[in-house]
Amino acid sequence: MDLLSRKATCNSHGQDSSYFLGWEEYEKNPYDVVKNPHGIIQMGLAENQLCFDILESWLIQNPDAASFKRDGQSIFRELALFQDYHGLSYFKNALADFMSENRQNRVSFDSNNLVLTAGATSANETLMFCLANPGDAFLLPTPYYPGFDRDLKWRTGVEIVPIQCSSSNGFRITELALEEAYEQAKKLNLNVKGILITNPSNPLGTTTTQTELNILFEFISKNKNIHLVSDEIYSGTAFSSSEFISVMEILKNNHLENTDVFNRVHIVYSLSKDLGLPGFRVGAIYSNDKDVISAATKMSSFGLVSSQTQYLLSSLLSDKKFTKKYLRENQSRLKNRQRMLVTGLEAIGIGCLKSNAGLFCWVDMRHLLSSKTFEAEMELWKKIVYEVKLNISPGSSCHCEEPGWFRVCFANMSEETLKLALKRLKNFVDNGILTRSCQVGQSLKSSRKKTTMTTVSNWVFRLSFHDRDAEER
Repeated sequence: MDLLSRKATCNSHGQDSSYFLGWEEYEKNPYDVVKNPHGIIQMGLAENQLCFDILESWLIQNPDAASFKRDGQSIFRELALFQDYHGLSYFKNALADFMSENRQNRVSFDSNNLVLTAGATSANETLMFCLANPGDAFLLPTPYYPGFDRDLKWRTGVEIVPIQCSSSNGFRITELALEEAYEQAKKLNLNVKGILITNPSNPLGTTTTQTELNILFEFISKNKNIHLVSDEIYSGTAFSSSEFISVMEILKNNHLENTDVFNRVHIVYSLSKDLGLPGFRVGAIYSNDKDVISAATKMSSFGLVSSQTQYLLSSLLSDKKFTKKYLRENQSRLKNRQRMLVTGLEAIGIGCLKSNAGLFCWVDMRHLLSSKTFEAEMELWKKIVYEVKLNISPGSSCHCEEPGWFRVCFANMSEETLKLALKRLKNFVDNGILTRSCQVGQSLKSSRKKTTMTTVSNWVFRLSFHDRDAEER
């Protein structure tokens, strides 16, 4: 008899992904400007540390919130005792208002339709339990966050079928790609229960366009048993609020409130990215379906948000002067830091997908590959981790169908650390080109043949998507 269960011993968690392996290598040798200046710089972690000074300033100015006082009187005992898993009403009201403010109050949120969870990971998994049975499928546009292989599948038994998006149109969702994914699921005898998107996208750093949202809504309107889940945990990172369109806005603007579609659209949110508080473990599900809310609320008892956390954050989010300043400054700092990374990469001949949100860039290193394969991508990734000492996330871990793309984070470090990371990468690229040039020169000398610069390997010359063989696309 096996000592542990099949769930405990299976390897479907996804921990062996290069996404997580890079973290492990970083933790063995973390960069520190004083203690370990030659260590690995963590550029694979989507944390937002750019506005901690604003948060800390608020805490200093509002000592009662952090010391669990109300009107100068301690409420420690009140918060220490058991709380209903529905959550504190005043926190849910504050969170609903913040979600509206995050969207420039173009839509409003009813706190009665919110379920609190211990982060977005718990929210996404809970929604899978509510919407799908083991063996059912969700369609996800690629590339997607590597953690979804764990969050959506591991304990729920739900399958993921990729909607294959390509660089030829900036990795945008198309009607054809969506239909092909749906047909592929049917060929695999999978019952498709929904589509899940991240908006803004992780790892692309782009907001979902009106055209893409229309395609998705038309699809679920046509297919009556399919849900749409929009993970909007990066909504406050859009450099311009007007460029982010929530699925709630589509419901409102298209007058879908009294249709069956209304109850099949759900939002995942958290304060991990917009406020930079992943350690606080605050996530939420928003749904117009009362049955989903009821079931998710019962399930939330397995991952609650502490009463102390709810009290502190309710005070912070209820301070409208603070939230207005924070959202504005956060967008500005993220935009400036993204520009710093993009400009620095361009200076060493590396391009990025044009982005307008997020804590990362989708970086194009296809021209640095030794061949147009995922094996070459992993070879390059290992060099960057072990030689350059930068932990970045390879596109294959995000299920990108084209080798050579990488997610590079920029908001979890100081400007000085980012400059050092760019300097290390520049040295690597320059040395790589020099090495390749010498190899080509030796080859020319031995063969005594004349050739042109175009024979230099693709370490020097960027490959386009259109140059790839069909099977490599």
